[in-house]
Amino acid sequence: MPQLEWQKSSFSTGGEGECVEVAISVPPLIHLRESDHPHDTAATTPRALALLLLALKGGGLRT
Repeated sequence: MPQLEWQKSSFSTGGEGECVEVAISVPPLIHLRESDHPHDTAATTPRALALLLLALKGGGLRT
């Protein structure tokens, strides 16, 4: 697997190291990680991530 190019989210501010980072690979997968734990990653498809974000923004997920 090629080296991923991680980018910090524009919503991650401050210097405490609490940042969400994303990378894209082929086939179209979006990789996510917390900067405090760079070896723990999750991967998803663009569509699945978009649906998750819509649900979060709309309050569709409850604990």
